[in-house]
Amino acid sequence: MRNRYREYAWALAFVAPFLIVYLVIFIYPTIKMIELTFTDAPLIGDGNWVGLKNYVKLFKDKLFTTSVLNTGYFVLLTVIPNTLVGLGIALMVNRLKGWTQSVILAMFFLPYILPVSVIFLIWRWIFDVQFGIGQYVIEFFYGERVPVFRNPVWLMPAVAFITIWWTNGFNLLLFIAGLRNIPQDMYDASALDGARRWQQFRYITWPLIWPITALVLTIQLILQLKIFDQVYLFTIGGQANPTMVMVQYVYKLAFQMNKGGYGATVALALFAIIVVFSVFQYQLLRVRGGRS
Repeated sequence: MRNRYREYAWALAFVAPFLIVYLVIFIYPTIKMIELTFTDAPLIGDGNWVGLKNYVKLFKDKLFTTSVLNTGYFVLLTVIPNTLVGLGIALMVNRLKGWTQSVILAMFFLPYILPVSVIFLIWRWIFDVQFGIGQYVIEFFYGERVPVFRNPVWLMPAVAFITIWWTNGFNLLLFIAGLRNIPQDMYDASALDGARRWQQFRYITWPLIWPITALVLTIQLILQLKIFDQVYLFTIGGQANPTMVMVQYVYKLAFQMNKGGYGATVALALFAIIVVFSVFQYQLLRVRGGRS
């Protein structure tokens, strides 16, 4: 019994520093943010207690509704397409061997290590109305040049495309790691039985790669619900409200309008959406994976 208590004490001693850090940098700020939602406090300083006024205002706020819809639209444009593109590229790269595979993998991963400011400059130049090479493609299919980042209809699809190009390297690495863990013997045995590549993918690759796919989908959902940098940079100097996303709205309320209490309410709503949807999606995908 004494040895067991000693083991618990040592375990607690090892865990305590991480637990303290977690309490300080996550739990305490979260509690303070929840308290802030019941006040009219500015960004810095105390405010008056207003009860549920901020929450009532939330449901009447048209700009909040716009930000939720835009965030959801961006999620639809990125999460599943980004996952499918990563899986498709991984299947092709996995067939390569030696230095060729390493070079191609590095080329696809390179954009992921670039900061968002560099991505912004690259694609602003590509879609520049006067000199951008991307405008030649748009003009060929659409018939005229379009100010992509100043047009609300074009902005979200363009930013989604850029985001997929920019972040897909991370998904690619996860899928490559998953594909390399599938024994080659399974493919060899199925080939001897006359299985074609599509059948190998359906009955071998897809079931075994499903846990990685579920992980990628969940990570992408969380990341894209928190979209801010790309939309903010590409709408500087333009009409931001029609393309407002939730994190951008929190930034506007807290840092530009000095409404810390209401900004915290919107932030808490975003936090709740992320938790609910990510947990629901992961559990749904886990059940789907168990059945397959």
